[in-house]
Amino acid sequence: MSTTRILVTYASRAGSTAEVAQAIGKTLAEGGTQVDVMPMSEVKDLSTYEVVVAGSAVRGSKWLPEAMSFIQSHRSALAQKRFAMFTVCITMSMKQAENYRASVLGWMDPVRALVKPLSEGLFAGRLDFNKLPFNWDTLLLRLSVALGIFPRGDHRDWNAIRSWAEGLKPALGVL
Repeated sequence: MSTTRILVTYASRAGSTAEVAQAIGKTLAEGGTQVDVMPMSEVKDLSTYEVVVAGSAVRGSKWLPEAMSFIQSHRSALAQKRFAMFTVCITMSMKQAENYRASVLGWMDPVRALVKPLSEGLFAGRLDFNKLPFNWDTLLLRLSVALGIFPRGDHRDWNAIRSWAEGLKPALGVL
């Protein structure tokens, strides 16, 4: 049983990233490691954690504002910890998604400029209009779906998510 304490924290708009964070936390907790999973908005203090895994959904080709705010606010603490990050992005569910991988990874440069991750996970998300607010951005997203650019539905690959989390364990000091 590991004595390492891990925080898996996330910013999510429609719940997809929250569910990915839960799956990552569950995988990291196998074997008895203590893992807390919570939204970034609820995290006040990182001092009790040796490891932080942070993730965000993407809107407008960048992490959500509250995710970037979290990274900026906790930058010095994160630099002292083992840190990994994950991104959930519907772009990764497009046809020939691998052609977009480098671009999507580039969207994370502002995060990397503040703290260097030991590992990065990049996962397709879920597009469910019932969980999104009715606003201009959602209308544009609906248009993109109608034009066949983005696919509607759940495109998360749970095996890939669990495999990434399992692969984190050695780098994060979790046995």
